[in-house]
Amino acid sequence: MQRPDAVTTGNGGGTRCWDPPDRPSAELLKALKAGPLALTTPDDERAVQERIAALRRERLIRPAIYVGAGTCGLGAGAAKTIATVRAYLQDHRVDAEVVEVGCIGLCSVEPILDVQLPGKPRVSFGNVVAEVVPDLLTKALAGDVRRDLVLGQFRDPHLQPWDDVAFLDEHPFLALQRRWVLANSGIVDPTSIDEYIARGGYSALARTLSAHTPEEVCEIVEKSGLRGRGGAGFPTGTKWKLARQSAMEQKYLICNADEGDPGAFMDRAVGESDPYRLLEGMAIAAYGIGATKAYIYIRAEYPLAIKRLTDAMAWANKYGLLGTNILGSGFDLTITIKMGAGAFVCGEETALIHSIEGKRGMPRPRPPYPSTEGLFGKPTVINNVETLANVPGLLTMGWERFSAMGTARSKGTKVFALSGMVCRTGLVEVPMGTTIRQIVFGIGGGIPGNKRCKAVQIGGPSGGCIPESQMDLLCDYEDLRNFGAIMGSGGFVVLDENTCMVDLAKYFMQFIQSESCGKCIPCREGTRRMLEILEAITRSRRKEEDVDALVRFQGVLQLQKLAQVIKSTSLCGLGQTAPNPVLSTLRWFPEEYEAHILERRCLSGTCRELVGAPCQNGCPIGTEVWRYVAHIGRGEYNEAYRVIRQANPLPSTCARVCDHPCERVCRAGSTGGEPIAVRALKRFAVDHADPAAYKTLAKPAGPGAPKVAVVGSGPAGLTAAHYLSLQGYRVSLFEREHGLGGMLTSAIPEYRLPREVLRKEIDSLLNPNIEVRCDVALGRDISVDSLLADGFRAVYLAVGSHRSRRLDVPGEDVEGAYPGIEFLKAFNLEGKQLAKGRVGIIGGGNSAMDAARLALRQSGVTSVTIY
Repeated sequence: MQRPDAVTTGNGGGTRCWDPPDRPSAELLKALKAGPLALTTPDDERAVQERIAALRRERLIRPAIYVGAGTCGLGAGAAKTIATVRAYLQDHRVDAEVVEVGCIGLCSVEPILDVQLPGKPRVSFGNVVAEVVPDLLTKALAGDVRRDLVLGQFRDPHLQPWDDVAFLDEHPFLALQRRWVLANSGIVDPTSIDEYIARGGYSALARTLSAHTPEEVCEIVEKSGLRGRGGAGFPTGTKWKLARQSAMEQKYLICNADEGDPGAFMDRAVGESDPYRLLEGMAIAAYGIGATKAYIYIRAEYPLAIKRLTDAMAWANKYGLLGTNILGSGFDLTITIKMGAGAFVCGEETALIHSIEGKRGMPRPRPPYPSTEGLFGKPTVINNVETLANVPGLLTMGWERFSAMGTARSKGTKVFALSGMVCRTGLVEVPMGTTIRQIVFGIGGGIPGNKRCKAVQIGGPSGGCIPESQMDLLCDYEDLRNFGAIMGSGGFVVLDENTCMVDLAKYFMQFIQSESCGKCIPCREGTRRMLEILEAITRSRRKEEDVDALVRFQGVLQLQKLAQVIKSTSLCGLGQTAPNPVLSTLRWFPEEYEAHILERRCLSGTCRELVGAPCQNGCPIGTEVWRYVAHIGRGEYNEAYRVIRQANPLPSTCARVCDHPCERVCRAGSTGGEPIAVRALKRFAVDHADPAAYKTLAKPAGPGAPKVAVVGSGPAGLTAAHYLSLQGYRVSLFEREHGLGGMLTSAIPEYRLPREVLRKEIDSLLNPNIEVRCDVALGRDISVDSLLADGFRAVYLAVGSHRSRRLDVPGEDVEGAYPGIEFLKAFNLEGKQLAKGRVGIIGGGNSAMDAARLALRQSGVTSVTIY
C-alpha cells in the first residue's frame, strides 16, 4: 500500500501539497489528541484554524489538479481525462500533482476537474472530457480560465480570489444545499487518511472516547433528533439506547450499504468519496452501544466503494483508529465488509441479518427486534450509511446546533439522489423542511426542453409519486408519510410530461415482484396479481386475451383492493409499502388509468403496445409522422404530402400555425438531444406539393341524398363539410364573412399564413357536393329551426369564438382600446388600421404577438410595447 504523496489542510477548499509527516503520522496523531480535545471554546477553534491557515500559506509548493473519479465521473470519461492530464504535465514538464477525488455531487457535468495554483483558490470546471484538457490546462496554469467550462472557485479568505469567477457555493446547484454528510465529497483524496485527519477527521471520535461515556453518546444522539436516513426514520438515539441497555456482553453494529432502490446512489457515493467519515461514524456508534464487532453490508456491484472502504480500514488500523485499544481508550472495534448479491429484500434489516449469517436473505416476524435479538442472536443496531456519516459532524458541532436545523420532527439534513428528467442531476444535501419544488427547480434547474414537470417519485419502489401541484410539500418524514409517500433512503426521480404513470407503476411492480423473497403470500401473490392487471390494461387489443376485457373494466377496483390487503398483511416493511407507487398514481392520475382501461390509449405516448410511434400518439389527429418523415428522407415529397393529407385536411395551415405537440413527445428529444423538427419537415413537404393535385373526388350525391348544414367555415367547419361530402351527403356551408376560412383569415395575419396558400388548400377541400353560401349569419339570416324546416337532416355548428372575453376592468371601453380579436379582424378582413402612435399590447399569447407584429406594419405607429 502506497503512501499518499501529499495531504490537504484546513477547510478552505482543500489546499494541498505540504509534505506529510512520516508514518505513523505522529504529528497528526498528536494534533488529533491534543488539538481537537482542547476545542472547548470558539476562540480555541479559531486558533486552530489560524494555525492551519498559516501552515497552508507556508507549505504550498506546486499546482494541484483534482479529477472526480467516482463511479459517475469514470462513467463520463474521467479515466481518459486523468490519462490526458498526466500526459500533458509530462509533455510540458509541469511540476504539478494529480489527485483523484470522489464525487462532489453535480453528476450532470462530469467529468469535473479542479485546478489550484499556489496563492490562488481552487477552481472547478465541468464537462472536462479528454479533448478539452490541453487547452484548459494551458490557460489555467497561466492564470486564466475557460469561461465556458468554469463552475466556480472555492472560498478561501487567506488566498487571493480569481477575478470575475463566481464562487462555487453560489452555483445554483449548491446555493440551497447544506453539506454536512457530503462536506468532503469531491474535495478530499478519499484514499488519504492524513488528508481526512487534517480536515478535522477523527477529532469527534477522539473527543468522544476521552470526554463522553457510552451512555452520554446515546443521549447526545437522541437529543439531536437524528433519525434513520433509510426507511421509516426511526430515532437513532432510541435504537442505540435499546441495544445499550441489553445485558448481553456481545453486541453488533451493522452498516446497511446495500442501497437497492432504483435511482439511489447516496451510499455508494459516500463510500467512494469519504470512506473515513463512515468509519469514524461507525466507531462512535459502536462505542455508544457497546459493540466490538461491526459489519458493512454492501452490494458487490459497488467495487470502487468496496476497494476504498477496504483500503481505508487498513489505514485506520495502522493509525490505531480501528482495532484494539483505539487511541489508548481501551475501546476495541473490528469492522468486516460483507458483500451482498444485490437482493432488494436484503435492505430489510432482518433479511440483511440472515444474509450476513450465511442464510437466505428473508425477513422474519418482529418482535423480537434486532436491537434485542439480532445478528447471531445478539443485540444488533442497523443504520444506513447516511445515518452513520452524520454522527461525526453531530458530535463535533453539538446536538443543539444539529437539532436547530430542520423541522420540528425531522432534524438535520437529507441527501437525495436527484435523477430523471431534470437539468442538473446528482447528489444534493438539503436541510430538512426544504420543499420538493425547491429541489427540482432551484437545485435541479427544472425540466430539460422547457417541458412540464408531471411528478416526482420519491422513496423508490416503496415510495410514492408527488404530482407537480403538490410539490410545495416539505421534506419531512411525517409530511411525506401522511401524503402517501416515504422519504426512504433518498431516491428522487423527476418525471416530465412524457412519462406514463401507469407504465411507471408497472415498472415498479415488476421490480417488486421480481425482488419479492416469496416468504409471505400477500407480497408474493398479491404483487403478481397487481402486475397482471397493469400488464392487461397496457396491452394492445391484438395481443389481449379473453380475460383482459374483464380485467380492464375491473382493473382499478381490483388494484385498490389488492393494494390495501398487501399493505395490511405483508410480513415485512418492503411488502407493506410495495403498493405505494400504484396507490399514489391512482390517486393523482386517475385519468391516465381511465384512458388505458376504457379508451385503450396512452396519454403520454409511452406504452408501446398501445401507441406505436410517440409522435403519432402526440398528434391530436393521429398523423403518421414517422411515415412522412421517412418519405421526406428519401426525397419522396409527393408521397409525404399524401400521408399528411390522409389524416389532416389542412396540412399547409398546420405546417405554419400548429404548436407541434408531436415534438414534445419525440423520443429523440427525450434522450438528451433535440427532437425531430416535425413541423419544419411538414412545412418543407407542403411547400413542395400542390394541394390541387391531391383533390379527392367525391361520389356525386343524388337528389335524395340527405342534406346537412354546416354553419361556419373555419377549420372545423371545412373539415366537417369535406368528410361529409365524401360520404355522399349534400352539404351547405354557411359563412358570415365574405370568404371562407374563419379564424384562419380573420385572426391569423397574412405574413404567417399567406392567403394564396390558404385559398389553394380550401379549394382542394371543396367539391360539387358542397354548396358555399357566404354573407349568411346565424341569428340574422338563418336559424337552426329554419334550417331544419328547409329539410336539413342535421346542423353542425362551427361558429368559433370571434369575440374577446371582457376583463371587467376600469377603462376597458375607452376610445382607442380594442379587444385583440376585433383589432386583428379589422385589418385582416377590411384593411382598417386602428393602431396609432404608441401602442400597448396587454398579454403575451399568440393573439397578442400577432397583434403586436401587425401593429408594427401599420402606418402611423411609433412604438409597440407588450405588457
